[in-house]
Amino acid sequence: MKHPDARLERLLATLAILIIGLISLANVVVRYLTGGSFAFTEEFSVFLLVVLTFAGAAVALRRDRHIRIGLLERALPAAPRRALILFQGACGLTVLGLITWFGARMTWQEIQWGSLSPGLGLPQWWYLAWLPLLSALMMLRQGQQTLDRLRGRLEDDA
Repeated sequence: MKHPDARLERLLATLAILIIGLISLANVVVRYLTGGSFAFTEEFSVFLLVVLTFAGAAVALRRDRHIRIGLLERALPAAPRRALILFQGACGLTVLGLITWFGARMTWQEIQWGSLSPGLGLPQWWYLAWLPLLSALMMLRQGQQTLDRLRGRLEDDA
C-alpha cells in the first residue's frame, strides 16, 4: 500500500537538517582554524530544530506513523471504532488548534512589541511565525489522516 505523502513538510525538514549540518560544520571549521566562532549558529540551529520537529511530526502524522495503542481500536466493532477514530482526530485537532491559536497570538504580540532576538538582533517574530504555520499544516494532516482511517485507507499495523 502506498503511503500518503507530505511533500512540503518533507522539503522543509530536509532543508532544515541540511542547513543545520552545514552551519554547524562551518562553525566547527572556523572555530578550529581561528579560535572564534559564528554568532548566528546557535540561534539559527534552535530555530531550524523547531521547524524540523514540526515538519517531521507532520510527515509522521500524514503517514500514520505516530505512536498509537491500537488494541482497543482493533477489538471494537465497526461503529464504535469509527467513533473512537473521530474522537482521536478531534483530540488531535483540538491540541493542534490550541498550539496554532496561541502561537499566532504570541507571534502577533512579538510583532507589536518589536522584540529582537538576543543573538543577532533579528525580529523575534521571524522565528515564532513558523510555530502557528506548521501547527496549522499539522491540523490539515490530522484531518487527512482521520478521514483516511475512517475510509479504511490506512491499515493498522498490529
